[in-house]
Amino acid sequence: MKRISKIAVPNRSYKYITDDSRFCDEKTAFLLTSQNRKFDYSKCCQAIELSDIRDIFGIDEVAIIGVTGTNGKTTTSSLIYSILLDLGYRVALQGSRGFYINDRKVEEATHTTPPILDTYRHIYQAVSEGCSYFVMEVSSHAIAQKRIESLNFALKVHTNITQDHLDYHKSMEEYIKVKNSFFSDDSRKLVNRDDEKVEFNYINSYTYSVESGSTFKVLAYTIKDGVSGIVQFGHEIGEFHSPLYGFFNLYNIVASVSAIKILTNRNLQEICQQVENFYGVAGRMEVVSENPLVIIDFAHTPDGMEKVLSSFQDRNLIVVFGAGGDRDISKRPMMGAIAKKHAKHVIITSDNPRFEEPEKIVQDILAGIEEMENVEVILNRREAIKRGLELQNRDDILLILGKGDEEYQIIYDKKLPFSDKEVVKEILEAN
Repeated sequence: MKRISKIAVPNRSYKYITDDSRFCDEKTAFLLTSQNRKFDYSKCCQAIELSDIRDIFGIDEVAIIGVTGTNGKTTTSSLIYSILLDLGYRVALQGSRGFYINDRKVEEATHTTPPILDTYRHIYQAVSEGCSYFVMEVSSHAIAQKRIESLNFALKVHTNITQDHLDYHKSMEEYIKVKNSFFSDDSRKLVNRDDEKVEFNYINSYTYSVESGSTFKVLAYTIKDGVSGIVQFGHEIGEFHSPLYGFFNLYNIVASVSAIKILTNRNLQEICQQVENFYGVAGRMEVVSENPLVIIDFAHTPDGMEKVLSSFQDRNLIVVFGAGGDRDISKRPMMGAIAKKHAKHVIITSDNPRFEEPEKIVQDILAGIEEMENVEVILNRREAIKRGLELQNRDDILLILGKGDEEYQIIYDKKLPFSDKEVVKEILEAN
C-alpha cells in the first residue's frame, strides 16, 4: 500500500483530510492523533478528532476483526476472510498481503498494519462496497505506535507470542507487554489458551485450544495428508479438513472457525465445511514443486522455523535459510540450532542483508550450530537453492525459508528482484 498524504471527503467545508502537517493547506483539515499533536498544523483550515472522522466515513457500519500474534496472523486473517466470503458475506481484508475487497485485490502492501489514515480510508472503501466485515492484521509496531487508536473492534484474535522484533521492542518482556496490551480492555476477544505468554482481560473473552480447557476445544485431529480435526463449542461439534500442512495450521484453522462462530453464530459444522476451500497463503507453506517436493515459507523466527520443520518429523529435510540484516541478532544462533536439529542437510545463505555484511549474519547463525557436518554456507541465494535441489533425493523435502512470496532481496536500501519460487522453477525447467 502506498502511503497516502490526503483523503478526499465529500460534503464538507474542507476538501481533504490529512494526518501529516507537511500537507496542510486551506482546503485540508488536520486529523489529530496521539502521535501528531506536537506538530504545527496551523496551515490546515481546521483540526478534527478521530471521533469526527468515524462519523464522516461510517466506520461503525462494519464489524472490524483484528488479528495479532507473532506467527499465524496472515494465515488466520486470510482464512477468516475466505470463510466469510464462502458463507456469502461481503468482506474486506487488510494486511501483509495487501488490501482486498470481496475477493478482489485493491492495493499492494507495504505495512502489515498501515498508518491510521490509510486504515480509515480502507474501511471507508469497504463500507462503500457493502462490506459487513473488515478483517485486519495488527502488528506489535502498530500497537506500540497507536496506529489502531479509536478503532472499535468487534473481535480481537490472538494467535501466539514468541520471539520477534526485539530490534524494535528491545526486550522480550516489552514485546510481550505490547502484545498483551491489545487484549487488556473489555472488548470481545478470542485467545489461544495454550499460549503460556498471553495475558488478557477475561471480560468478553473466548478461548480456543488443542491441549488446554477452553471455549472452543479440539477433540481430535490428524496432520497427515493435510490437517483434519473435530472442534467442540458448547453442545455443537464441527469437523473440518484442510489441505494445509503443519500442526501450527491446526491452531490457525481453529482460531478462524471460532472467530466466525462468535461473529455470525452460524452453525459450527457449516463453518467448518468451508475450511477445505482455502488452499493457503502464497509463501506460507507453499508447495512450489511436487516432484521433487519443494516448499517455501516465510518462517523467519526461531518459533516459526521450529513449527515448520517439526511438521515433517518423519521425513528427510534439506533446509535453505538465512536471517535478515538490521534485525534482532539474538534469534540467529537459535535458528541455526533449530535447522541443524531437524534437517539432514543445512544450507545457510543470504536473506535481505540490508546494511549488514552477509558474512557477519552467517557467523551469528553458525554460533548456534555445534556440529558442522552436513552444513554448508552459500551466500548467493540462487546458488544455495540450486545446491539444495542437487542434493535432493526422491524422498527428501527441500524447505526454503525466510522470504516466502517476497519478490525482492533487500541489499543496502535497494530492493533487487528475487523470488524463491521463480528461482526454483527456473532451475527445475533448465534441468
